[in-house]
Amino acid sequence: MNYQLSFHPIEQKFIHPVVTRYGIWEIRESIILRLVDGLGRIGWGEISPISWFGSETLEQALDFCQQFPGEITTKQILTVPDKLPACQFGFESALTDLEQNTELDYTSLSYSGLLSAGVQALHQWKNLWNQGYRTFKWKIGVDAIARELEIFHSLINELPDSVKLRLDANGGLTREQAETWLKTCEEISDKIEFLEQPLGKWELKQMMELSRSYSTTIALDESVATLKDLEDCFQKGWRGVFVIKPGIFGSPYRLKEFCQSHEIDTVFSSVFETAIGRKAALELAIKANAISKHQSRQRAVGFGINLFLTPHKTLLPTNLGNDLFLFS
Repeated sequence: MNYQLSFHPIEQKFIHPVVTRYGIWEIRESIILRLVDGLGRIGWGEISPISWFGSETLEQALDFCQQFPGEITTKQILTVPDKLPACQFGFESALTDLEQNTELDYTSLSYSGLLSAGVQALHQWKNLWNQGYRTFKWKIGVDAIARELEIFHSLINELPDSVKLRLDANGGLTREQAETWLKTCEEISDKIEFLEQPLGKWELKQMMELSRSYSTTIALDESVATLKDLEDCFQKGWRGVFVIKPGIFGSPYRLKEFCQSHEIDTVFSSVFETAIGRKAALELAIKANAISKHQSRQRAVGFGINLFLTPHKTLLPTNLGNDLFLFS
């Protein structure tokens, strides 16, 4: 089947820059896709690459989109190459959106609120708590470890007993630092849900050793950035938590197939997409959880990013056609 294709690059400035061990991220750049079939049905998709995390660059995504001047086929959508995982997600999501005829229950999900790195977290968590968040994620591996441990203890002392805290190192710790964090977490294990990606992407063997040596759960993130990465880590024996970022992961169809045939502990997480990409990612999380019998059904999804993206609603560029609210 043939579809009319429109696409448009957009930019969204973060309210608070996202600070990780990769540096400071101030502007989110994405591409909004619009498909129209012969019946006039419309499907929306979003391409939101994070090249330093393992996806294609925005320029590569734009080059790919420009190959299809005004029209694309189902076959072309389903054969987007694996080296363009964000494009795979965006185009397949647009196709699913066009064909979708059922509404999903988003209330079945709970959400994890993302806190800023450093001392700012101490001033932010109450606001998120008042919004209903009971799981928080805090970036580490950004400042000196002694300073972060000091802030961590203050944060733990302030957080209510019912809160679960995720620590995300983005692969920025040494083995020694990772063990220091894990030993610290052991002392207050009731509030720590997991330590995310303590070591670099290629240090799976060392993270498996840490997982066996400490009771604190370890989650993989950068190590499973794409479907190929996920399959590789699973084959090598990883049975801890898999943090999946649908927006850069690759084909939603193939991810659902993998979840159907493997019992994995998953946390679906944001790539700071607009409401278009977020809707597609959350629908995928709901469907993946529905076919899984794993405890991951109780884990909060990582889409509590409202501290970082503009809360007001912004309209699509008018040259894409129908008005649509992106940010909500």
